[in-house]
Amino acid sequence: MKKELKIMKSTTVTLDLTNWARLMQHIQIMKKTSLLLFVALCAPVIAADKFEGALKPFLGEPEFEIQQVFKGGRFPNLAVATDGTVLAVFGKDGVSVKRSEDGGKTWGEAIVIAKSGFMGGGVTVDEGTGDILAFIEQHHPPATLTVYRSKDHGKTWAAQSDTVIKPDSQGHVPSMHMNDHGITLRHGDKKGRLVRPSRWYGKRNDRNEWPTHYTNSIFSDDGGQSWQASEPFPEMGTGEACIVELSNGTLYYNSRVHWDKRPKFNRRREARSADFGATWTDFRIIEALPDGQQNRSYGCMGGLTRLPVVGKDILIFSNLDTPKPSREQGTVWASFDGGVTWPVKRLANPGSSGYSSMNVGRPGTSSEGWIYFMPEAGGAKVARFNLSWIVRGGEATGDGKVPEWAK
Repeated sequence: MKKELKIMKSTTVTLDLTNWARLMQHIQIMKKTSLLLFVALCAPVIAADKFEGALKPFLGEPEFEIQQVFKGGRFPNLAVATDGTVLAVFGKDGVSVKRSEDGGKTWGEAIVIAKSGFMGGGVTVDEGTGDILAFIEQHHPPATLTVYRSKDHGKTWAAQSDTVIKPDSQGHVPSMHMNDHGITLRHGDKKGRLVRPSRWYGKRNDRNEWPTHYTNSIFSDDGGQSWQASEPFPEMGTGEACIVELSNGTLYYNSRVHWDKRPKFNRRREARSADFGATWTDFRIIEALPDGQQNRSYGCMGGLTRLPVVGKDILIFSNLDTPKPSREQGTVWASFDGGVTWPVKRLANPGSSGYSSMNVGRPGTSSEGWIYFMPEAGGAKVARFNLSWIVRGGEATGDGKVPEWAK
């Protein structure tokens, strides 16, 4: 039997039935192979789509708003739930949270997480389940730790009684106080791992003990039931840190300095991890970033976040930018290369400004396109702004250049 296949109007090829069947089989195989190749190439982007998006929502006309959210008290932490609800967690004599379901435009009433204790920092959203973890210690470390869990985006909280934190190689179980928010890893073999900064406090919070203090992290692969302490940060005398994951899976660590015997003790420190937060290497003093007011012998807790933009590593850092003896001039810096350079900064909270936390909105929610900054200021304020607000109205630092695509 013969079958004619029209290839072009002027050309006719005659095939027998066996060859025709083989040709059709070959075409089907090519279709399937092409589809599988397309899926394989797009899988990293598809997998990240829920939490990683485009740069465009962070650009446009500059926008900035700031408002008082808490009065009195200390110790801020910002988190953004998986549904886009913004959570401002705060407190020294008991810990409360205020929620914003409209991207930070308005805030609900305070919800009590714990009636006593300190906000321990490191509020962590588990992006796999949507659960949120808050770490609360009874007083300055060493102190009893209680982990509280919310399963409804911060509306209600319950104490988790069976949390286990395993010691580091030095035999030390770290303290939680006082660090910026934790993260869920989105890349690599440990995708889904929870990581948050922590610190070894020595025997107590005392100047004589500062040389024994160091920062590190804790990480969990079971949703926050058990945690392992990482190896120490590569410099002693440090504490109160921030962690973000870069687009290639590297973790970037930025730390405060506590000990004035360290070189350039009024500049921030950094390190990186290529093993999902287990060890920290590539130590560097960050010349472009101040650590607290510049005439004091130790630094100040700062905030750090990475914009959830596919394939780019735009980091925003917050701290004080003043030579005066008091804590003031809350400022934000932007990096466009994963913390290698910090070319632009902008004053966000003139006047009194202390510890600060940062976070960023989620694609496809009311928080999309917003960057959040929560400084201590007569209690706590929360500012929201876009990247254009920093870039177009900011001050050049001389440390690198703002790329054209960010302008």
